[in-house]
Formats: sequence, structure tokens, C-alpha cells
Amino acid sequence: MDEIVRQAMAKWPNVPHCYGWLALDARGNWRMRDERAQNLNLPGDRIHNATLLAFINRNYLCDAQGRWYFQNGPQRVYVNLEATPFILRTDPEHGFLLHTGEPLAAVDAAWMTDAGLLVFGSGEKIAQIDDRDMAQCLAQLRFQGAPADDERLLAWLAQPSDDAGLTLEFGGRQVPVAHLAQGELATRFGFVARPQPDAGAAAAHQ
Repeated sequence: MDEIVRQAMAKWPNVPHCYGWLALDARGNWRMRDERAQNLNLPGDRIHNATLLAFINRNYLCDAQGRWYFQNGPQRVYVNLEATPFILRTDPEHGFLLHTGEPLAAVDAAWMTDAGLLVFGSGEKIAQIDDRDMAQCLAQLRFQGAPADDERLLAWLAQPSDDAGLTLEFGGRQVPVAHLAQGELATRFGFVARPQPDAGAAAAHQ
């Protein structure tokens, strides 16, 4: 967290939190959602300003309830998540980069959803692959050590089985890949996709 943010929090500790105005889409884009976007349930406008993006990424945190937010000075701006709290993209130098720009150091666990998208667990971070990068990831999948062809992978998605031995090759090791329903991501990993104010709490906007 930026030091200037810490100072603002100490100076103004009771600023109401903000809900619904910021979103992270499934491709790792930050989106600003004005009143029209909220009322019409639209994704919002993509944020392009590099300085603002870096500021959001440096001050992106999670509260005890699994609600992710951007600490904007003294105010928490809670984030609507289209997929997972982090989104991964392939990178020729690091293998994978989080949407915040941080390299993925390790893959502790992996899942493939019924939508055919990979989700990685790395420490306390849960990250779904940008769908545009899935084609590059397929080359790293194995069934009992053999490359996973499209036909067998589709059959596994239709009828998943741990006995099939689906693994992901990463960092010189084979990481087992389990099946997971796309709609169960938030429940399975304990995050809140659409944060709401605490009961009785004041909010800048709901």
C-alpha cells in the first residue's frame, strides 16, 4: 500500500465506503461503472490511464469477509469481480503475469472449469486465465504424462474424473488439475463477487 494512502487513512478514518463503481472483468481490465452502467447492469468503461491503473494495482486489497477493494486514499472502493480476484495472462519471460503486473512465482493448485478455463492457486491468490491465452496453456496440459489433445480434453470436461490424471506442466513439475463449476468459484474460494455494505453501514453508493 502506498504511504500517502496510509496517511490519508489515518487522517480521515471514517470516510464511507463505495460500492458498485469499480469492476475487474474476466480479462483483467479495470472498469469504471457510473450510475448508468450500474442501473443497466453494464460492465462499465475500461480504465486506460497508466498512472491510475498502477495506483489501483498497488492498493488492491481484501477485507476479512472476502470482499476485494481498492484503497483510494481514505476510502475503500469495493470491486465487482466478473471471475476471480486476479486474472492471469501468459508472458514470454515469466510464464504468467497477474493483471496487477506481478509474475506468478508458483502454481500450488489448478482447476479447469466447465467453461474450459484454467484457474490457478498460488499462495493466497486465486487467478483465472484470460480466455484469450487459453490456447497457449493447452500445450502445458497432460493426461498421465501424454499431451492433452482436444478430443480427450472435451470428453473430460463432459465427464470429469480425477482418475484421468490431468495435470499442468509448470516450473518443472506436474500440477494435478481438478474440475470445478464456473458458477462455484466465489463459494469455493471464499471471495465475494459483488460486495455489499454491511447491514446498517453507511455507503457512498450502493
